[in-house]
Amino acid sequence: MTAAAPQPRPFTVEWSPGLPRGSSPSPDAAAGLALQPIGLLTGDVAARAVADGTAMKLAGGPLAFSACVVTLAGARGLLRTTAELAELSDWALGENAVLGRAVIRRLELLSRQRPPFAGLSLDRARLIGVVNVTPDSFSDGGARFATDDAIAAGRALAAAGADLIDVGGESTRPGAAPVAAAVERERVLPVIRALAADGIAVSVDSRRAGVMEAAIEAGAVVVNDVSALSFDRASAAIVAAGRAGAILMHMQGRPATMQDAPRYTDAPYEVFRYLDARAAVAEEAGIPAGSIAVDPGIGFGKNDDHNTAILAAIGLFHATGRPVVLGASRKSFIGRISRGEAPGARLPGSLAAAAAAALQGVQLFRVHDVAETRQALAVLARIGGLGVT
Repeated sequence: MTAAAPQPRPFTVEWSPGLPRGSSPSPDAAAGLALQPIGLLTGDVAARAVADGTAMKLAGGPLAFSACVVTLAGARGLLRTTAELAELSDWALGENAVLGRAVIRRLELLSRQRPPFAGLSLDRARLIGVVNVTPDSFSDGGARFATDDAIAAGRALAAAGADLIDVGGESTRPGAAPVAAAVERERVLPVIRALAADGIAVSVDSRRAGVMEAAIEAGAVVVNDVSALSFDRASAAIVAAGRAGAILMHMQGRPATMQDAPRYTDAPYEVFRYLDARAAVAEEAGIPAGSIAVDPGIGFGKNDDHNTAILAAIGLFHATGRPVVLGASRKSFIGRISRGEAPGARLPGSLAAAAAAALQGVQLFRVHDVAETRQALAVLARIGGLGVT
């Protein structure tokens, strides 16, 4: 098992009125490059802008972007500015070859068509329904703890329109204590077997390699790991051998302590760099690039400012070249920035977060309220020109 993630080193973030010229950035700046797509366009406007070369498709989907927030890493911290695409490409190639290649690579990753994930085409928003087979889930208080109840819940979510059912046997809510691997297997395997036998696509929410392996054998097609395959060193090899998909999530610390004063200087950037690195590790372990998705981990070692900053900049994670997953459903930050609503009364805030992410091209949504989210995203897609639903 790996040690808990270290606290980030402090640095500064400086906004520049334009791209740095003359005093060219060091080639090392390329390693810290991040491009967040902005100037987002939809529908016919997006198609025309792509055709005339003033915009690029976002992740191969119906959205297009015409500019980027550009972040460069330097000795003292981060330098950040905005640039239109033509200006950005001309600048990068004129500064130095290493930086130029890095910019072109990131633009290609931002725009490239995403292949199907776990057999699901990403031409529309895909919903991951949540089934917690735990006695202490934050969202339902253990209402689906019994095996038969969990199986029935999974079937109902699939009937409501979930494309994937995520089955978890260990609570990862803030302050949660770990459970033994044997207990986790006992909770999830009967549920996975029953749902998979029905022809329902299933993922297992686990950070233990042994549980992942047993779940894949039982029929799970995706592993959803809150530790991004870092908690158990054997995890990546297990997922690769099982030819399963992987959802890599960011978490600062461990569930029991992750909300004890989490710290970031720039949460979206730091989470992006972490997930980009973990995706590379997963691919090196033999998991195909098209089988890896990234999740910034809303509420996992993050305060309300961190969560909202990540949601506002979630398009940045397309620059990993992977499908992006959002898990904001019923999270506690919704109640804190509203009127203190309990988890079951956070549907409106959950839908608002999903809509904001959909308008930035996010493809996968991990939700408790499948029918309601599907309806909201269907209406948004029709109005906003976001493609089929």
